Amino acid sequence: MRILLGALVALIFSGASFAQPVNTGHIQAELVAGTQGIAPGQTIQVALRQKIQKDWHTYWRNAGDSGEATKIKWTLPPGWTASDFTWPTPHRLPVGPLVNYGYEGEVLLPVTLTAPANAKPGQTITLTAAAAFLVCADICVPEDAVLKLTLPVTPGPAPADPRWSARIARAVADAPKPAGLAGAFEKQGDTVKLAITGATLKGADLSGAYFYPFSGTVIDHARPQAIERGPDGLTVTLTPGYDFQSPTPPKQLAGVLALAGKAYEVTAAPGPLPPGASGLGPPPVKVTAPAGAANLGLVSAAFFALLGGLILNLMPCVFPVLAMKAASLAGHGGHEARARGQGIAFGAGVLVTFLSLAGLLIALRAAGAQLGWGFQLQDPPVVAALALLMLAVALNLSGLFEVGTSLQGAGTGLASGGGLAGSFFTGVLAVVVAAPCTAPFMGPAIGWALTQPPAAALVVFLGLAIGFALPFVSVAFIPGLLARLPRPGAWMETFKKALAFPMFATVAWLVWVLTVQVGSDAVPRILGAAIVLALALWIAGTAQKRVATGGRPIVLASLAAGLGLIAVGGGAFWPQYTLAAPTQAVGADAAHLDYEPYTPERLAALQAEGRPVLVNYTAAWCVSCQVNDRVALSTKAVSEALTRHNAVYLKADWTKRDPAIAAELARFGRAGVPLYLVYGARGGEPVILPSILTAGVVVKALDAAAKPS
Repeated sequence: MRILLGALVALIFSGASFAQPVNTGHIQAELVAGTQGIAPGQTIQVALRQKIQKDWHTYWRNAGDSGEATKIKWTLPPGWTASDFTWPTPHRLPVGPLVNYGYEGEVLLPVTLTAPANAKPGQTITLTAAAAFLVCADICVPEDAVLKLTLPVTPGPAPADPRWSARIARAVADAPKPAGLAGAFEKQGDTVKLAITGATLKGADLSGAYFYPFSGTVIDHARPQAIERGPDGLTVTLTPGYDFQSPTPPKQLAGVLALAGKAYEVTAAPGPLPPGASGLGPPPVKVTAPAGAANLGLVSAAFFALLGGLILNLMPCVFPVLAMKAASLAGHGGHEARARGQGIAFGAGVLVTFLSLAGLLIALRAAGAQLGWGFQLQDPPVVAALALLMLAVALNLSGLFEVGTSLQGAGTGLASGGGLAGSFFTGVLAVVVAAPCTAPFMGPAIGWALTQPPAAALVVFLGLAIGFALPFVSVAFIPGLLARLPRPGAWMETFKKALAFPMFATVAWLVWVLTVQVGSDAVPRILGAAIVLALALWIAGTAQKRVATGGRPIVLASLAAGLGLIAVGGGAFWPQYTLAAPTQAVGADAAHLDYEPYTPERLAALQAEGRPVLVNYTAAWCVSCQVNDRVALSTKAVSEALTRHNAVYLKADWTKRDPAIAAELARFGRAGVPLYLVYGARGGEPVILPSILTAGVVVKALDAAAKPS
């Protein structure tokens, strides 16, 4: 009879568990049950379901740097009990310089519900819960809902709910749980080392490992977490938070260790770190494609790189080498076969240099270096060497000495294109100087490439190289374009010497970059090296004259070689950048556009004050950055817009290597500068401005950022 009665009640109340969804504005919330009823004394799983509006999110039990966890307050009949949430593993939610933890899309927060033993079968009970959410996008909105769930009390265990049973069970199964892991932590200087060991971690996939602490003040959530694996587990390097600055440091470090598809609860105590948690080096890290590049695939990224390479020819970054390219083009007029050879040589120089730089960058990043595109100009010795090289090119164009030809044949040598080696060298130098800057379409493509395996990344960089070399090579191979070039003649000698002056200007620019990197002490050193190099090249030119007149240039040539080695190899003139005091941010520009040095902390403070913020990721060696600064940013219109909206201008100077800036560039899908961000007065994600700026674009973005919504 009990069985028959239970079956009858289950049939009557089949599907009778009932909850009415509530739309709070940005969330559709409801209580759902894994069964169609509940028996006396039975424990079942119910869940608070949140269907969150697109681009909005709610928070985990530890919200991170800001935010607030979802809360629920139950109103239950006497004897009924409901547990706390079983929290699913959260996601990282970057918001400006902050990192929060929470959920997007749809999430189920399971709760264990227990009926009293004296619950009467046949009755229907209504469970009421007041839920409070903080739901955020570019702004945060507190929302509330009073939710109800009606359940029949059955004589025996109720059947599973076909809609929610499996989904709630999966949420419970996937939630982090203890797995017998042992943890120990130790503060070491400015970091906290958290070592976690256990059988569960032996041989496990540790890629993408991340530690989510239960406490919101124990670590700096926005700082990256370095992972080192060992035979018995792993060690996580954390940046300590407020708790470690107090006189009584934390007695435990508890949280969730998330791995690839799995997560475990961990509680660590202070003490020595076990040796089995490190020693095997970092695990292979699976990097998530940054914002703005996540939807790219290999084909689209390579295509964008090709477009970016084409546009890069028009960017100010390339202006320093336009003189060399113009000289080469002028020498091809009327010589189709030679032009094709020169075009191939130039293209080969571009391809080899692009792929070499890309391969080196990929290898260094795989080794853990925080580098981006243009990294070669972040080293003062490279900048100094490039300045001396440009000086040599300028002196060559001025006629002080010749490369690969006699003095008498200089004009004809230039007219014939300067040789295949000269065109190859032109391609190399064009890439070295031009590559640090970012053209439209180029930034997202490179940002995507640096999150992919090396083969895919090199395909993208190959597309960039082809795009950069294509205009010059096309002229060399298209007779109609080649025929439009002026015929070689005596005018070439004058043209050649006139082209030396852009190269002298490049030398001045590189010396300025060097002073920004290492201080004013670099000026006498680099100028001294330049004088010695110029003397060596003059002696070399004199030796060439002696060859032309039948003289013996052995002594002069040896002297020139020795002086050249002194100038380039170091000696007393090399910039001692390890000893020089670095300068701070460059001074205010001619328009007196006041700025502050960028730090994540300053940006967070300004956002907390509700002020719009313009952030300029720049570098002294980025010509595009400097042109944008003069043409668009350092203008009266932008200055007035900043004042009108009580906005603040921050400069993130990447002239020297800065891992924090490199990480921020990567977060926005960029591998190099320039990058311009405008944060609104209400906070949230910034607006990314184009790489080629106008004052109107900046003013319009600041006006929009100052609006209340």
